Amino acid sequence: MNLLFIGDIYASTGRNMVASHLAELQATYGVQMTIANAENSAGGFGVTPQIADELISMGVDAITTGNHVWDKRDFYEYLDRSPRVTRPANYPHDLPGKGLIYVEARNGVKVAILNIQGRAMMTPLDCPFREADNLISQIPANIKVRFLDFHAELTSEKVAMGWHLDGRVSAVIGTHTHIPTADTRILPGGTAYQTDCGMTGPYEGVIGADKDLVLKKFLTSLPVRLEAAKRGGELHGVIINIDENSGRALHIERVVRPVQQ
Repeated sequence: MNLLFIGDIYASTGRNMVASHLAELQATYGVQMTIANAENSAGGFGVTPQIADELISMGVDAITTGNHVWDKRDFYEYLDRSPRVTRPANYPHDLPGKGLIYVEARNGVKVAILNIQGRAMMTPLDCPFREADNLISQIPANIKVRFLDFHAELTSEKVAMGWHLDGRVSAVIGTHTHIPTADTRILPGGTAYQTDCGMTGPYEGVIGADKDLVLKKFLTSLPVRLEAAKRGGELHGVIINIDENSGRALHIERVVRPVQQ
């Protein structure tokens, strides 16, 4: 089966890129499962129930998030009632939402989707590595296709997670830093890996934010209210071909769709 993962959707520019290119990507690559990180889809900070529903109506099968999942309070209740949305599992377990969900792909294969957040240079949370072990222990043995969105800051922490889970999940794909990395590969145990998938949003900015505002913040060290950039929209993601019987990844490649001129 072919699985498409779309990197951090940022503000309206990112949502427009999904609307413009998702159907074409699904048709071109014969995609049976589409997962997207949408934690920045509401103006760059958080996600709302309306936006999540909009992405699902476009053809996104499941939504992952990260540290910005808590930015919009009206999303808390949605996390509890939607079977297609995750939040990082290593936040306190009594918070809304789940870090492990099961979604049926369009070819009938059930996919386990895991969402974990790193703790280096981020909010202190439960150990992401031990939480990954805990989640994997809960997955029924007959569910072979297993995808992890590891939302983390440090490249070293992400690489370590790839090695930690090699052979136990189909893919470990990093999010959060919004800059795509060039280490797309399949690890020896059959796990597809990329340190960061990149952002789906405005690249004529600074990781999605208006570049003039970010430069003002760096040059003055004063508090500056950031706003989303508008230009240079690109969709970044990965297509992973997975043996649905073994769960091993057979192929992974980056996909990029630039703004149409």
